[in-house]
Amino acid sequence: MRSTQEALQEFEATVERYLLELDNLDLKQTLQKPNEEEWSIGQMYMHLIQSAQYMQLQHVDQCLTESNETLAHEEEKTEQGRIIFEQGSFPPIRIRVPASPQYTPQQPESKEQLTEGLHSVVERMRRTEPALSQASLRHKIAHPRFGALNAKEWFLLVEMHYRHHLSQLERLKMELSSTNKV
Repeated sequence: MRSTQEALQEFEATVERYLLELDNLDLKQTLQKPNEEEWSIGQMYMHLIQSAQYMQLQHVDQCLTESNETLAHEEEKTEQGRIIFEQGSFPPIRIRVPASPQYTPQQPESKEQLTEGLHSVVERMRRTEPALSQASLRHKIAHPRFGALNAKEWFLLVEMHYRHHLSQLERLKMELSSTNKV
């Protein structure tokens, strides 16, 4: 398993790429959806920001504080969870979740909202990383697909998740360029 310092460096580089890509788009392009079933680039960015802030890093904090939400140490990862941590990445497949009010991200209000959101996740990752060296491996919180994860694993998951969505970004950019040709 990679070190949290390596993951943080890779995460920062991935976020820089997201920021550069965002600079090359106008707000209208970030809001454009390929079709009703798919997200816009802006919604994908909102998903990354919100899942990091309100799920993954929140679970890191809960594991670090050994809150009541943490599971007994006997809980384990699922087979799928074990594989992604051994490989250090999600499989290169599209994961489709049916549109729903609780899962489908809102459209961003502005590009600044996305830029600030990405910067806030980077800052939180930087603040959190030093504490992980002291984190208990026994305090875990269950992920819906990957099973029980400890603080370090939740932290590593943030980086893997951002990297995984780069392929979606590329696909959405291709959709944009094909629909905007005259």
